[in-house]
Amino acid sequence: MFTRQGSLKSILPTFSHFQAASPHTIASNPSICAIIAPFCSHPKHTMTHIHIIGIGGTFMGGLAAIAQQAGFKVTGCDAKMYPPMSTQLETLGIHVHEGFDAAQLDQFPADVYVIGNVAKRGMEVVEAILNRNLPYISGPQWLAENVLRQHWVLAVAGTHGKTTTASMLAWVLEYAGLGAGFLIGGIPQNFNVSARLPQNESSFFVIEADEYDTAFFDKRSKFVHYRPRTAILNNLEYDHADIFPNLAAIETQFHHLVRTIPSEGLIIANAHSGSLKTVLDQGCWTPVAPFGDNAHWQIANVQADGAFDVQYQGETVGHIAWDLLGDHNRLNALAVIAAAQHVGVRVEHSCQALSQFKNVKRRMEIKGIANGITVYDDFAHHPTAIATTLAGLRQKVGSARIIAVLEPRSNTMKLGTMADALAGSLKTADQVFCYAGGVDWDVAAALAPLGSKAHIGKQFDDFVNRIAATAQAGDHILIMSNGGFGGIHEKLLAKLAG
Repeated sequence: MFTRQGSLKSILPTFSHFQAASPHTIASNPSICAIIAPFCSHPKHTMTHIHIIGIGGTFMGGLAAIAQQAGFKVTGCDAKMYPPMSTQLETLGIHVHEGFDAAQLDQFPADVYVIGNVAKRGMEVVEAILNRNLPYISGPQWLAENVLRQHWVLAVAGTHGKTTTASMLAWVLEYAGLGAGFLIGGIPQNFNVSARLPQNESSFFVIEADEYDTAFFDKRSKFVHYRPRTAILNNLEYDHADIFPNLAAIETQFHHLVRTIPSEGLIIANAHSGSLKTVLDQGCWTPVAPFGDNAHWQIANVQADGAFDVQYQGETVGHIAWDLLGDHNRLNALAVIAAAQHVGVRVEHSCQALSQFKNVKRRMEIKGIANGITVYDDFAHHPTAIATTLAGLRQKVGSARIIAVLEPRSNTMKLGTMADALAGSLKTADQVFCYAGGVDWDVAAALAPLGSKAHIGKQFDDFVNRIAATAQAGDHILIMSNGGFGGIHEKLLAKLAG
């Protein structure tokens, strides 16, 4: 499907000699060191105070952790804080001011104010920064200038799967002894932190490359700042209806990302995505390694327990034995293997690492079991992600009842942009509970095709009680939200246990 295909050596024109090198010996190989030399300089920072506006987001919270590790004094502010970011910041001892008032600027006289995209014109603290002519910068630009510029960046972009795939990639590089830094929009359980600097003078940095806009003063996508050398393009669909008018606008931003990738780099692209083909057809100056059906990298011989073979151009080159659910995670694994190979990790080492991968928190995470009822927590909030998550759970539990519980909380969901696709994404569930307390579009009408198995609630406590009353021993309750959902997991487990 994509151009610039060819042999393995053709997609790795500069780095083909990596194939003969153990990833554990890369640092001692003179020829490889020559290639990565530009990424081996890690200047030390003198103490500088940064104050982060919107520190509670997954990106900005990760940036805070990295900045502190790099020797910066870090403080910040936000309105709503909830785990896992609140816990991570507390553990790091980073002071978080509650609210966006102007008075905090006197309390935290920073050298520069790092402004997240939660900050808007009209906020007291934003207006005060502008009126006082204080130095400010976006989070992505700060990260690019102070961290990424010195490293070989491996970026993971796409509408879905960024967090999981970036976590897999960071873990594979860790397992291979490369000690990459990373900034991920979740907590990888192989690390238990969302971000860190490269370890032991590593040249590599893995970043979740988000297409959301940068800041109120910079409307480019965040990932345009990162300038990756290795880029995974997982998929591309319409999302973020609050900032993008249509799919074409997102494709344009992805094209801008592609324009920054060097000709000696590598793009690993999902061959199933027509939108990614559109992006690459706009211009591509970098070798492309496609993955998926009828592509270079393929899935083969999927077993009932989730294990599968990895193939390259029809030849089996590895085997992964894990308990992750769904075809989407197997595709994520293919992309990771190709990306890791680009920096010298052999396929067999990647497969060994992925067989020991622990999924990200809030990705099909079992929160507890009460009276034979299993409660899961998942971050899914887009119809495609909802559908793939349910499909993975169905594959795991067979004919057992699945109760899907959804909070339409993302900006796109709140606007009702995906309302027409919602019922279809939930059809494999046996019962569906949707909390409509935070939206003003007609949720009941959107879920009407589901008939009697759809239940809509606007009063939270009553909503929880109705779920508990419906659940039976042997059921699997899948709770999907990109927020805290009012602590529903613990409240529901308590009801079920009572």
